[in-house]
Amino acid sequence: MELWDYRPDVYDRGKSLDLVGYHVQATDGKIGSIDEATYQVGESYVIVDTGPWIFGKKVLLPAQVITSIDPQERNVFVSRTKAEIKDAPEFDAGTFKEPEYRSRIGDYYGRFPG
Repeated sequence: MELWDYRPDVYDRGKSLDLVGYHVQATDGKIGSIDEATYQVGESYVIVDTGPWIFGKKVLLPAQVITSIDPQERNVFVSRTKAEIKDAPEFDAGTFKEPEYRSRIGDYYGRFPG
């Protein structure tokens, strides 16, 4: 599966979805809320504002790490632990759309199963 695409069982591209403001749940607890989300084929990701959890930092998560979405509770569940997300390459607002940055993020998250 492609890291930068939503899993077909998680998000149907034929439906409208706005994940901004949803809470993000790692496998071991809440990590923050979604500040921005994209839905382009092969280029989808979410930017999570971690708030006080890691001192107000933001993290970029490829769409593939999202395992389920609960629209009623406004939760997004991801297949990574808090530690794995915290140790990811630092979010850089100036370069996060550049291929080199996305490659580093992809290399990092691609190391983990599922």
